[in-house]
Amino acid sequence: MKVKLSQGICNAKYFQNPKQVAENPETHKVVRTGQFAYNRATTRNGEKISIALKQGPDCTVSSAYQVFEVVDENILDPEYLMMWFRRPEFDRLAIFYSHGSAHEFFEWESMCEVQVPVPDIKEQRNIVAEYKTLQTRIDTNKKLIATLEQTAQTLYRHTFVNNIDPNNLPEGWRMGVFTDLVQIGGGGTPSTAIPEYWQNGKVPFYAPGDKTNEYYSLETEKHITQLGLSKCSSKLYPQNTTFVTARGATTGGISLSAKPMAMNQTCFALLPSEGGCVFYTHQFSLATMESLKTEAIGATFEALTTVDFQKKSVIVPSIDFICKFENKAEPLYKSILLKQQENQTLTQVQNLLLSKMGV
Repeated sequence: MKVKLSQGICNAKYFQNPKQVAENPETHKVVRTGQFAYNRATTRNGEKISIALKQGPDCTVSSAYQVFEVVDENILDPEYLMMWFRRPEFDRLAIFYSHGSAHEFFEWESMCEVQVPVPDIKEQRNIVAEYKTLQTRIDTNKKLIATLEQTAQTLYRHTFVNNIDPNNLPEGWRMGVFTDLVQIGGGGTPSTAIPEYWQNGKVPFYAPGDKTNEYYSLETEKHITQLGLSKCSSKLYPQNTTFVTARGATTGGISLSAKPMAMNQTCFALLPSEGGCVFYTHQFSLATMESLKTEAIGATFEALTTVDFQKKSVIVPSIDFICKFENKAEPLYKSILLKQQENQTLTQVQNLLLSKMGV
């Protein structure tokens, strides 16, 4: 019981603090630095196996996890092995060999049957070094993106929130409602009855699952063709449109479109009513959603309607203030988008490196 840190492993294949810690952690297993652990249960775990190499302080994991380690690191580099576990081919193999009745498990005996190419240890370490160089660049970009996002939010609050008294507004400001500043558009679902909608699609089709942890949504899971777009109820929204999830588990989730996108019917598209100030619209929507969620404490926040926006009381600044904010925010948003796109490219190179491991 000397190890106090209790963690789990997510589908992205890293250790994280669990949402809930068991009441009897003495049954948990200890994972030492340099050891592996994976969740044997694959039921309702998506298409990936939750497996990770422990590189931080020792921790405990659920007794449902399997813990193991490399016997001789001069023959097999643990980080090279972890790269193998990141391959989608490994995930498919593990799911294929999972078995059970009510719940399926990828047992340790099946894991031991997994074949891994083991080149010379120097070659392994060179491959790992190349992968880690890419990952370091990605992590650096993520930190910069977080700083830029925080700067944009601070700029917004400094201009429109801090020291602003609703009862004594600056000249040209007034009280109004959300829709005085933002137009609300709807979406639609392309018909699945026409196969060409889903063949060689070129139009990204945004859905709640496409939301990322950063400002921009770069890609979408589904696409539709230009022909499909002309025949269905979906509209094509321009780059820098703010999408907000209207219902479901991610209600209130917000993303910016990195390119022109169509949109699912479970979302709203938020566009500026005047002046074309898309970055102000995004920050204003983030702040409003935070307020709506705060007001929903004690109630269920499961859906948003246009009425929620139409009756939401807000401060309406003068167009001059909005434009000044837009001019300052634009370079921040451009840098955020560029860094996200760079990370997308770096991740593609990482995936290419992983794919070559099996050749």
